[in-house]
Amino acid sequence: MKLLALIIPWLLTSTCTTKKKNPNTEFSTDSQIGEYVTSVFEDYKGHLWFGTIEKGIARYDGNELKYFTKENGLPTNRVTSVKQDSIGVYWFQTGEGISRYDGKKFTTYRVNDDDIGSNMISQFFIDSKGNCWVGTWSGVYLFDGQEFTSFELPTPQIETIINQDTKGWITEITEDRQGNIWFGRDGYGACKYDGQSFIHVLRKDGLHSNNITNIEFDDDGGIWFGTRVAEKDNPDPTRRTGKGGINRMVNDSITSFPIIPALNTSDVYGMYKDAVGNIWISSTTDGMYRYNGVSLDHYDIPISVMGILRDSKDQLWLAGAGGLYKIKQNGEVVNVTTAGPWN
Repeated sequence: MKLLALIIPWLLTSTCTTKKKNPNTEFSTDSQIGEYVTSVFEDYKGHLWFGTIEKGIARYDGNELKYFTKENGLPTNRVTSVKQDSIGVYWFQTGEGISRYDGKKFTTYRVNDDDIGSNMISQFFIDSKGNCWVGTWSGVYLFDGQEFTSFELPTPQIETIINQDTKGWITEITEDRQGNIWFGRDGYGACKYDGQSFIHVLRKDGLHSNNITNIEFDDDGGIWFGTRVAEKDNPDPTRRTGKGGINRMVNDSITSFPIIPALNTSDVYGMYKDAVGNIWISSTTDGMYRYNGVSLDHYDIPISVMGILRDSKDQLWLAGAGGLYKIKQNGEVVNVTTAGPWN
């Protein structure tokens, strides 16, 4: 599997662009929440959770930072995300299955012990009907709380080379306003499922790449696709350049942002719509961008961002390869270590 190999390195033509300069904060790796912070989540109580590749899951409850690791019952210290269901139970995506935490103990559910990739959980999504979708490095499953049922996605006809190590990787599962379920796939583009049939969105339709990393929906009916440069998988180092970055689709029309190199020839691994409708986009080569419906504002971020969250206190948290940061309301970028600052 090449998950770390893919994560760690990253770690509309008339649109106007403004740039906001921010100082890079000095930090010590020993004091970081994690060397690779994969995600940020706020629970019903306002507690913040931070997934890490190597240190399990960290929780800040407003008073102290506490880590949960294999010693506490997790199957591995590699946690890529956390969700909370309607009754308050936590679900953790890990490198060895899904882990359920009821506030007292952890229970782990493994998809298929005969297939390593199926236990590499990349997505965990509960839709508006209460269905639990699980994305793995070996495809999609439906989970009833105890057992997993394989959900087969059709394979579209494509013109690009598939990386055999990542062809089953489900990079995104989400739901649009109409109740359609969208799947992001590494090599097979995006796929919309309306409950009966499938529609594919591919490079030949106008996407930069068939290697989808994120899918987000804006308030104007647009669908945003984050992609990575597929050519980086080429064994020939002289042929590892190509299109990647961001595309926006309205109806069947797909556009891009060609005046911004980072959003056209780079990898995008983090994308997030906040409570006021801003779309936040991370690039692997040029920090963060915020799209407010009119323009793109740039923020200098000294890490490659994996996870983004605006919490209930209106703080924007950025998790990535290098630690945890936040953008304060005045635009200042702050590194948050195990010692804070939290407010």
